[in-house]
Amino acid sequence: MMFALGVERSAAGQPWKWRRSGEPGLTMDALVDELLLARGVPRDDLERHRKPTIRDFLPDPSAFQDMDKGAARLADAVQSGETIAIFGDYDVDGATSSALLVLLLRQLGVEPMVYIPDRLMEGYGPSGRALVELKQRGASLAVTVDCGAQAFEALQQAKDVNLDVVVVDHHQCATLLPVAHAMINPNRLDEGDVGAAHGHVAAVGMAFLLAVSLVRELRGRGFFADREEPRLIDLLDLVALGTVADVARLHTLNRAFVTQGLRVMAARQNIGMTALAEAARLVKPPSCRDLGFALGPRINAGGRVGKSDLGVRLLTSTDPEEARTIAAELDRLNEERRAIEMQVCEQALEQADKLNGAPVLTVMAPGWHPGVIGIVAGRVKERFGRPAIVIAETEDGTGKGSGRSIGGVDLGAAVLAAKDSGLLVAGGGHAMAAGLTLAPGGLEAFRDFISERLASDVERALDGRALLLDAILAPGGVVANLCDALDAAGPYGAGWPAPRVAAGPARLLKTGVVGDGHVRGFACGDDGKSFKWIAFRIAETELGQALLSSSGDRRWWLAGTIKRDEWNGGNYAEMHLEDAAVLDPSGRLP
Repeated sequence: MMFALGVERSAAGQPWKWRRSGEPGLTMDALVDELLLARGVPRDDLERHRKPTIRDFLPDPSAFQDMDKGAARLADAVQSGETIAIFGDYDVDGATSSALLVLLLRQLGVEPMVYIPDRLMEGYGPSGRALVELKQRGASLAVTVDCGAQAFEALQQAKDVNLDVVVVDHHQCATLLPVAHAMINPNRLDEGDVGAAHGHVAAVGMAFLLAVSLVRELRGRGFFADREEPRLIDLLDLVALGTVADVARLHTLNRAFVTQGLRVMAARQNIGMTALAEAARLVKPPSCRDLGFALGPRINAGGRVGKSDLGVRLLTSTDPEEARTIAAELDRLNEERRAIEMQVCEQALEQADKLNGAPVLTVMAPGWHPGVIGIVAGRVKERFGRPAIVIAETEDGTGKGSGRSIGGVDLGAAVLAAKDSGLLVAGGGHAMAAGLTLAPGGLEAFRDFISERLASDVERALDGRALLLDAILAPGGVVANLCDALDAAGPYGAGWPAPRVAAGPARLLKTGVVGDGHVRGFACGDDGKSFKWIAFRIAETELGQALLSSSGDRRWWLAGTIKRDEWNGGNYAEMHLEDAAVLDPSGRLP
């Protein structure tokens, strides 16, 4: 087996491998192409991927099952002035999907009703009670977004009261579909090639495709003969936020959505989005990382520990003062969420540590806040490197759970299989995330089932685990203009990992602990050129201790991502270090 730079076992205890070739001395343009090739782009398709556009990647919406049927029903409702209700999920994907349709319908002369269920009182997805209530309030058509794929009973109740429902979802579907006027979902089992190509698209992406189909349908009916067509491109900031926050893979269409959406966001056209960026103290146009770690969590905070509709209200606000008030409230709720999360996370990690490396780490306890279990599941997954499910036990013994997976392990399908086997009251999701409801006393049976079902997949994923590198640099190569070349192959996120480089050999200088267990220092090459590096939250780990105890005569390869450092107006580069490997005095790895 070939190891990158000969590193078979690093300071963090893992091998290094090249993501593709590791060819040294590449020009900036060649480096961009290498990054794209390493992320699965065919060589003959490089041009399209260098600058991903909506025009180049958007499929014909009509290729999806029920898309035209759903668009035609919406067009009928718009033209006849029917009352339309949007039923959304309480997470970011649901909030952005709902907001997108609300803003579009307003431009078409319709003010829809919006219903976002309370996470704690109502749980995930449409309930029959809520849909019947919408009918009683005058709605003749409901559009569910980011939910509905498994809502068999609720959609039957809607049909019973003559409420037409168009479902826009992306979660795993069973062979039998719920009754609905239209079921728009790339993960329908009968989608074929179009589903295989676009199954990673988030619900907000599917809502955008429905918007395209609706405008096209209305155009064909002459609806815009005396009114301006909506500029659908202006809605892509919502698509970008929902896609990134839902950890959807940034391949093909999703990458185009996010690339264009970030440009729209930089123009600050959405009043609520602008207020949220200000509340998050973002002074520059948001980056892809900002969507996932600054804006997304604040939208989510409303559904987790506050009022579930705050996100939609913010993103559809037309009053800057109202938007600032809601954004400030979401910022406060996010701080509250972080405090709750910290407490639950500590207990969940302690439980997971006692499971002796089970294939899937399933933990449960009473008193855990259901609003943070998804985030905590992600933390457990990151700590132990395997799928994790965190379940909050309610007063009646029922468990509300949320899971996060690792690459190559389809957690959503396994949870759906557990439900079909009678081990869950409800459950579903997609490859990387899932939700479930567990009956009292059902933990052990479910834990055994999910671990047994996924054991071989997890083993394969762990066997193939290594730190993947894209390029090798001399210490003097860690410079600001390198960031421009690296960014050109972005945006980076789920399924499209940020480039990781190895720089060295270098000696470590001024190494020390800062902040909450971060380790930082300088790396100086044999030619005297140096760069700054920082490794987050590793002071107590094996890697952190190795770096802190390094003597000045030791030489290292350092691996991580390169970020521009603009502190105090500078224009430098630093490494966000993820791993390191020490060389012996002869220049070889010991």
